[in-house]
Formats: sequence, C-alpha cells, structure tokens
Amino acid sequence: MKFSKTLITGLVLMAGVSAFGQTKAQKFEKLQIEMFPKAKEGYKQVYIQLPVAKNENDLKVEVFVGAEKMLDCNNYFLMGEMKTQDLQGWGYNYYEVESKGETAGTLMGCPGQKLSKKFVTLKPEIVRYNSKLPLVFYVPKDIEVRYRVLRPDAAMKKAVQK
Repeated sequence: MKFSKTLITGLVLMAGVSAFGQTKAQKFEKLQIEMFPKAKEGYKQVYIQLPVAKNENDLKVEVFVGAEKMLDCNNYFLMGEMKTQDLQGWGYNYYEVESKGETAGTLMGCPGQKLSKKFVTLKPEIVRYNSKLPLVFYVPKDIEVRYRVLRPDAAMKKAVQK
C-alpha cells in the first residue's frame, strides 16, 4: 500500500513538472507602436514583438518578406527592396518594403512537373534582437513578413591559418 502511494505521488509530481515545462509563458515587454506612422494606401503595418531573452546581444533576427505563389522547379525571388527608415524624434527604426509582388528566377526546364506553393522572398535581412522595441514593417497588402531567431553555436571556433 505504501509503495502504491509513493508511486502515485511520484507520477503526479512528474505530470505536474511536465505540464509546467510545456506551458512556460514567454515574457514580453509592453508593446508601444503608437508613435509609428499609419500605413499608406495599399500598404499594411505589421510588427514583430520578440520575447525577453537571456543574452539578447548574442541573438539576431532573420526577417523574410515575401508571398506564397504557385511555382515550378526553378529558384525564384521576389523583386523589390526593403529600406530602413528613421522614426524622427524617437531614434527608432522601421522598415518600408517596396514591391509589386513580381518574381524573377532561373530558367531551368521543368518537364511534367506540377506547380507547388512556395514562399518567395526578397533577400533576407538580419537585424539585432531587441525585446524592448517592436520590429515594424510597412508592406504591400499582398506581402507578408516571417522571421526566425538565430542563436550562436555553443563554442567559438578558430579559423584555419596557412
């Protein structure tokens, strides 16, 4: 009987620890974007709010601006550019994307291949990780912004010398 109670107690504790680990909430700074300009006609304002992280100076954010399109086997990219703008009087940056959604790509033959949905992007941008400020973008209505957080290797490596 004593063994059963110990076993049940152990299982309950393990389940509780497991549930706590899975529902760990990310901490965010208070978001303030009121100072950024409104989106102009045909554009939308989108933002990325990053959670507070340890050693934020070690992290970077890779930003992909693009659109999903039905394409063949060729390699494509979105035509356009992303410009960094200064928010006057605040010292913050935001990003304006100019693109008509047109793509360019390689000209390989793709005989008999069906079209597939691909996310076609501008050249990805790598920006500083900062949970205190949102990354604000102004993009055409049919364009979206995706991102991923880049983390460093655990160990620094040494270059080969000849």
